This record gives sequence, C-alpha cells and structure tokens, in this order.
Amino acid sequence: MKIKVCGMKYPENIKAIQKLKPDFMGFIFYEKSPRLVDEELLRKIDTTDKKISTVGVFVNASITEITKKVNDFSFDYVQLHGNESAEFVKELNEEGIQIIKAFQIDENFDWGALQSYQKSVNYFLFDTPTKNYGGSGKKFNWETLNNYTQNKPFFLSGGIGIEDIHEIKNLKLPLLFGIDVNSKFETAPGEKDEELVKTMINQIRDERKL
Repeated sequence: MKIKVCGMKYPENIKAIQKLKPDFMGFIFYEKSPRLVDEELLRKIDTTDKKISTVGVFVNASITEITKKVNDFSFDYVQLHGNESAEFVKELNEEGIQIIKAFQIDENFDWGALQSYQKSVNYFLFDTPTKNYGGSGKKFNWETLNNYTQNKPFFLSGGIGIEDIHEIKNLKLPLLFGIDVNSKFETAPGEKDEELVKTMINQIRDERKL
C-alpha cells in the first residue's frame, strides 16, 4: 500500500519527511488552506527524489495556473480537490499531466458520477465532506467504499490517524492503492510529526497483519 503525506509546508520539515521515503508528498496551492505552501521557499528545496512522487494540490484553479505550477516545480502529479468537471480534467490530462481526482464521500454519493472521469485520471482520492475542501481531520464511513463500481485504483483520505492503520490494512478493498495522511500526523498545520510519520510508514510497510 502506498503512502502519501500531504500538506507539506516548511523546508526543514519537508527535508525530514523526505528522508522517511513516503511514496508521495503533497504541496497545497489553495489560498484558504492553512497549509498553503510558500512558493519561494519551495523553490529552494530539492524535491526531485525519484523514489518520491510529488503532487501539487489545487482547488478549482485554472488550467493555466495548474500547468504553470507543474512546469515550475516539476510535479509528477496534480491532485484536483475541488469541483472540477470531467471536461476540465480531460483537457488537463491532454496536456500530459498525471491526475489524482478527489471526491467527498457520504452515504448519498453518486458513484456513477465517476464514470465520466475514469479515462482521464490515474487515481481517485476519496475524502470526508467539508466546506473547506479537505483538512477536516474527520473520517467518513469507509463501508460506503464497498459501493465503488469503477476499476480505477484510489487513495483513502480523511482524518486517518496512527490508530487506524490496523483497520486499513485489513480492509477488503482490492482497488485501495494507498492512504493520504495529513492533519492527524501534525504538531501544527503543515508541520508533520517526524516520529509519528516514521511509525506509520513502518507499520504500513510491514506486510504482516497488525
């Protein structure tokens, strides 16, 4: 199972988490987020470790803005966390950009709505509903994922903490590709607890059931 640590903000903390070798690291470009990354600081950090895929996270941004950030920072993926349409995602994908498309999941979610996105994305990401497009620190009902009918692998997100790793490793979801962790592994918004992240990574990568 892959591990994505999202909401990275501070240079020294970014370097420390890089040493732990998560599979993905996410950098948020949403002005209303307390984890908005400082572009000037990010330019000074080497994020080109080939073993760690970098992800630029956007909420209802324009294609021009997204492609500029991808070019500026050489992101491996773009995560779209807003209300982007299937047509928008298709157009962005045609620019040669790899895409993770996030959706907020509740009991009434229309799983059929994913069909129009499937050919244009690399992965889906399923998160908890919130007015602020993520970062709620709360989980949704994971049993809802049994209704997933597409064939695209997905990330599980939304309030995942160290106490959830055992349950996640035992989920019977064949297309669960990875987990996306953020606020439950922080000492402050954007500042990840290095020891807690290390423990989580070690537990996930231990192939035995916990």
